[in-house]
Amino acid sequence: MDPRISFVTLAVADLDASRAFYVDGLGWSAALDVPGEVLMIRTGEHLVLSLWLAAEFEAEVGPIVRGPGVVPVTLAHNVATHDEVDAVLATARAAGADPVSEPFERDWGGYSGYFGDPDGYRWEIAFNPGPIGQVVLP
Repeated sequence: MDPRISFVTLAVADLDASRAFYVDGLGWSAALDVPGEVLMIRTGEHLVLSLWLAAEFEAEVGPIVRGPGVVPVTLAHNVATHDEVDAVLATARAAGADPVSEPFERDWGGYSGYFGDPDGYRWEIAFNPGPIGQVVLP
């Protein structure tokens, strides 16, 4: 098996709110949009972010665990500079993102901050000057 991820699929409570956030707010393009079911956005050369309405998600993969707290997963968008971190966070917040944390210099040598999408999924916007950080930049 090749070491790669083809899809990241997230269950969402309100597909229209997710579409408004990702497509209208962040300016991303839908690769597939089935109203009331799924929105797929190509996020890399071989990677798709799939946003499924929770009921459709559960019908295919099983019940979703619900409860207080944050879903134990984060998504990351890496950029090449500190200024890009600030700009992307500003764009997300203008689109209605929850401003989870302001960016700051991290102990590991990078600079990052977080926002939450309409379903609370946490996105880290990061500048990572290390070798692994360079691997993920376009």
